[in-house]
Amino acid sequence: MPERNKMDGEHARSASAEELAALLHHPEAEVLLGVLANPALEETHVCLLLERKNLPEEILEEIARRKVLLKSYRVKRALAFHPRAPRLISLRLLGDLYLMDLVQVAILPGVSAELKRNAEDQLLARLPQLPLGQKITLARRGPARVAGALLAEGHARVISIVLDNPYMTEAQVLRALAREKLPDSVIPAIVQHRKWSITYNVRLALVRHPAAPLATILSYLPELTVSDLRELAAPGIVPENLRKYLEAEVQRRIRAGEKTAGRSAPGNDAPASKHE
Repeated sequence: MPERNKMDGEHARSASAEELAALLHHPEAEVLLGVLANPALEETHVCLLLERKNLPEEILEEIARRKVLLKSYRVKRALAFHPRAPRLISLRLLGDLYLMDLVQVAILPGVSAELKRNAEDQLLARLPQLPLGQKITLARRGPARVAGALLAEGHARVISIVLDNPYMTEAQVLRALAREKLPDSVIPAIVQHRKWSITYNVRLALVRHPAAPLATILSYLPELTVSDLRELAAPGIVPENLRKYLEAEVQRRIRAGEKTAGRSAPGNDAPASKHE
């Protein structure tokens, strides 16, 4: 059998372009290696070969070794996206991928966490040099970390789009709000957003933020827990002028709680007897 495979491999090296198309589906690695060594091999053949999800790892490694094949962006992309591509090969190819292909790596299910993280790192590294149009595209479809970075940048034409990004997470919004200095457009956009403006932890972060409007903060106070109000009222957390409102809200809650407790105490449920 090995001798037969060797003969088939030799035939694959000299097969015509028409024969190559059929050999791309051959199950034996020896034949596929012969196909890759064939002078008639074209970009289309390699891309069709890389559509096979069950390719042996040695075939993928052989494609990665052939610099002539990797001159084709289609081949490079197909190899980087292949589910069985060796880790180091995929990581090496990430730096050569176009912007939206990097986005695909970062958001596709089934891609390893390491590869996703590296794709996000590549996107973040390119972010400062990107023109506005590409930033808007990323704001719509980019992964969470990229969306968070765009939010923190606070570009007026990007911010409303990025807050609607389906991959945006509460953690990324909170990370932006943890920055003491933010572009002027960020806080109002979050305050007015239909989703993030009603998220409890985001409201809590807005109360802490020195740039949040006082009227907005005061509207949030009745919905915060007493424990959070007390924590925020501790010295050094918020400006002194806001502390008095927090302390007043805590006292209001305490009085309201005492009244409720008094109404529900035994003996207060019914009117007093005429004989008492």
